[in-house]
Amino acid sequence: MSEDHDDGTAWIRRFHPSDEATTRLFCFPHAGGSASFFFPTSRALAPGTDVVAVQYPGRQDRRNEPNVASMAEMADRAARALLPRTDLPYALFGHSMGATLAYEVARRLQEAGRPPLALWVSGRRAPHRVVDDGLHRLSDDELVADISALDGTGTQIFGDAELLDIVLPTLRSDYRAAETYEYVPGPALDCPVHALTGFSDPRVAVRELHHWSEHTRRSFDLRVFSGGHFYLVDNHQDVVEVIAEALRVG
Repeated sequence: MSEDHDDGTAWIRRFHPSDEATTRLFCFPHAGGSASFFFPTSRALAPGTDVVAVQYPGRQDRRNEPNVASMAEMADRAARALLPRTDLPYALFGHSMGATLAYEVARRLQEAGRPPLALWVSGRRAPHRVVDDGLHRLSDDELVADISALDGTGTQIFGDAELLDIVLPTLRSDYRAAETYEYVPGPALDCPVHALTGFSDPRVAVRELHHWSEHTRRSFDLRVFSGGHFYLVDNHQDVVEVIAEALRVG
């Protein structure tokens, strides 16, 4: 991990902290997303699992910090912030761009001698299959249209010009990080990898999720849910049950 002097707490949001927790789940949001996306997950898994939602720079209470348009830099900084939180058995969950970031953080924590119990990757191509779709080079209007078509949470902001001025630079920066990501071959993860996706996701075909199996020395499984890119919103309870069951077995 590269050296930096971030205050690690800036990356961490714990909505339902509990001394009873026996496991910890690090959650990484999608491009343009924020830690609060995982508030319902935190509520559902408390108190047995301590959900740590990762807050990227450039949004919400970190909006005055520069966006990070490099996946490698973001992974370095997030891993550095999360390493002290690996005192409990932990797993990672990432959706879309967050899946790649969760994978890269898992690699760094494993290298540091703190391998995870499991990694969940959602709605994202495997690292060696990432392609540049050119979304970060779209015009503002084209970018808004693309995100609106995904039917993601928070699309109501696209009718507010002032909010758009705040959100679009962060979204574009995240897209740049996701699309310019370059996979560097290395040791496979020493934990199970669980892939999740929506059957009708326009971003990634279901068959692409199978390639995640190449990044673990342990077991791999794939769950397909109804819905599109944000299938995990409509299928929230089912997704939470999948995670909870695996953490109990682990």
